[in-house]
Amino acid sequence: MFVLNVECGPGMVHYVDMDAPLEPRAGTQVVARVGAVLRAVSAHAPAPISTSEVAAATRLTRPTAHRLLSALATEGFLDRDGAGWVTGPELYLMGSIAAERYDIAELAREHVRELARLTGESAFLSARRGDETVCLLREEGSFPIRSFVLHEGIRFPLGVASAGLAILAFLPQEERDEYLGRARLDGEWGASHSVSELVERLERTRAAGYSVNPGLLVEGSWGMGAAVFDERGRPAWALSLTGIESRFRDDRRRELGRALLQHAHALSQQLGRRGSP
Repeated sequence: MFVLNVECGPGMVHYVDMDAPLEPRAGTQVVARVGAVLRAVSAHAPAPISTSEVAAATRLTRPTAHRLLSALATEGFLDRDGAGWVTGPELYLMGSIAAERYDIAELAREHVRELARLTGESAFLSARRGDETVCLLREEGSFPIRSFVLHEGIRFPLGVASAGLAILAFLPQEERDEYLGRARLDGEWGASHSVSELVERLERTRAAGYSVNPGLLVEGSWGMGAAVFDERGRPAWALSLTGIESRFRDDRRRELGRALLQHAHALSQQLGRRGSP
């Protein structure tokens, strides 16, 4: 039996039997809140994050954030560090186990470095996590003017930024259509992320093999991405490049696209061999 220890107030502790049935909506809400809290703490690492900062990042009230943080610390998922919170030993253990299946950082690192060396631009590896992508690796290129839209740990919805666009474009059509039917990206990301605009970009991405983000997140900051496929042939990661607009003119985009596709294909083949018996 897994028991979640939740502080309810001064001197009061409520133990929730996690084996007991939950109302579907309530259970989903708790899991979503816990996930948001853990992501907020992880994104702030290695520095401690305060309760108020967690509340602001997750849009929870401060008392709710504090209760969840305390409960997660009791279970070992988080630790107290002075006046803030840091990731705990249970997350390390779980992460070590998950890494055996999901971590491609060691294989991908050389491709990211080589892309940065060849192009002079900032190069990245991002991974799909549900309806989002999360940036895992970054390597700076030699060109002195850089874009800082992407950094390790940042998340974007699928279809936003070049990595998420590349991954979404090569999902099976049924899965892609299902996502487009419920995603409402234009509310947060602007009219350029309407379904009709997104469908056009996805078609261009599938035709070219790589995605192009023409300054849709930050004016003047361009990006390109190519999907990396797992052993089942599903797009699970993406290699990408970002830089200033003048470095992404038509003729150079073709050159950058070829480099991205070359390294994405090579990495996909390496992952396929790793997954073979």
